[in-house]
Amino acid sequence: MAIETLAIEIVLILIAVTLVGGIVIGMRWRGKTALSKIADAERISSQLVEDARREVDGIRKEAIIEAKDTVLKAKSEWEQELREMRREIQTQEKRLLQKEENLDRKAAQVDVREEELNKGERHLASQSDRLNSREKEIEALHAEQTLRLEQVSGMSADEAKNHLIQMMESEARHDAAKGIKQIEDEARETADKKAKEILALAIQRYAGDYVAEKTVSVVPLPNDEMKGRIIGREGRNIRAIEAATGIDLIIDDTPEAVIISGFNPVRREVARLALERLIVDGRIHPARIEEVVNKAEQDVENTIREAGEQATFDVGVHGIHPEIIKLIGRLKFRTSYGQNVLQHSLEVAFLCGIMASELGVNVKQAKRAGLLHDIGKAVDHEIEGSHAVIGADLARKYGESAKIVHALAAHHEDEKPESILAVLCQAADALSGARPGARREMLETYVKRLADLERIGTSFVGVTSCFAIQAGREIRIMVSSDEVSDAHSHVLARDIARKVEDEMTYPGQIKVNVIRETRAVEYAR
Repeated sequence: MAIETLAIEIVLILIAVTLVGGIVIGMRWRGKTALSKIADAERISSQLVEDARREVDGIRKEAIIEAKDTVLKAKSEWEQELREMRREIQTQEKRLLQKEENLDRKAAQVDVREEELNKGERHLASQSDRLNSREKEIEALHAEQTLRLEQVSGMSADEAKNHLIQMMESEARHDAAKGIKQIEDEARETADKKAKEILALAIQRYAGDYVAEKTVSVVPLPNDEMKGRIIGREGRNIRAIEAATGIDLIIDDTPEAVIISGFNPVRREVARLALERLIVDGRIHPARIEEVVNKAEQDVENTIREAGEQATFDVGVHGIHPEIIKLIGRLKFRTSYGQNVLQHSLEVAFLCGIMASELGVNVKQAKRAGLLHDIGKAVDHEIEGSHAVIGADLARKYGESAKIVHALAAHHEDEKPESILAVLCQAADALSGARPGARREMLETYVKRLADLERIGTSFVGVTSCFAIQAGREIRIMVSSDEVSDAHSHVLARDIARKVEDEMTYPGQIKVNVIRETRAVEYAR
């Protein structure tokens, strides 16, 4: 503060000196003309110097007062901080004292608990000694009682255990058989009701017409003289027709008819159309035959494409590869057990869609799988292998989804069905093929299926006789009442049904009926 005051004084003095210098210079400058004003200037300068001194004294006093106030304020703040620090120290000292008291109390409690635990351990040790002695007494009594029981029953302990185990096993099997029967009855009641509703609805909503297709084609002739013209000179016409179509023509004693025979249904259709046009035209010679056959092939290709497009339109599926559409159209000329495969595929597609809608599954995918499930039959006479596997390979080749490919491959158990879509396709295929009038089986296949059913039925222990009835839709099993109980008969029926499913392939379902009876026979003499 002294330095600041001194600086202010110096500044004021310099100001005064400057003013005086200025006045003196002015006085010299003005010369003699300003002599009258010198006295005024001196008076003003002396007055200014006096004012400056007074101002400096005032500033000095104010500075001293401010300095004293600052010192007092700093002193009071420091004293306040000291008081707060003392209060915090006192508070911490009190907390430390309380903690020490709490620790002392806990230490005393720990000592008390430790003493109680020592007493408890001593008590437990005495109890353990007593229990050990009692356990030895009980073991001795148990051995004595076991010996007495063995003497009374005439059986050893191991024999008694085995007998008890056998009794428990028998009871467990009996209870299990009863439980299985109850569960199967409940499941069968619920599942049978639901399945009947779905299938009945599917059949009710779709009823397709059926026209049996034959494996040979018959072309009517206007008269028997036409046979000679078809054969031609030295058989050149018939050889030309067979070479151009790859089909055999059978000209026999059948009046006014020619039989066309061949394993390829498309070629057979080409030959039929060509022969009909040749008969209508009347010009039958090798050059004309080749021309008409080529035209017939184009017409059949157009028919195949239109049939495939119409089938996809009827079912309501889109985005199918053009080659697959052609394969679908080729099914129009393919038959299986006398059933037209294209008509069968449409039925399966509609049935799959109806059942999928009832089960909440994607209807479009179900219809797509049903329509494509037999496309392998369009080329199965050209490629070795199962038509299901061939169809799955073709679907995969032309960009169908993995779900569709799996449904095609699994609809005849070539793969294990692992999706609802595959099971629906399998069920719809069996339903369409198993309905009355849909298919005709060969006699050899029919007889072999009946023999296999009876063989599987008689292969189980306790079966006395087995009969396949209702055209192989049911097998009736007679069992011995001594070897098979009422509860076990349900287990036997289930085992036979599982074996039939594993070893045989058949449309629809086969009922396994197990009959057990007890006969009491006596003679009166």
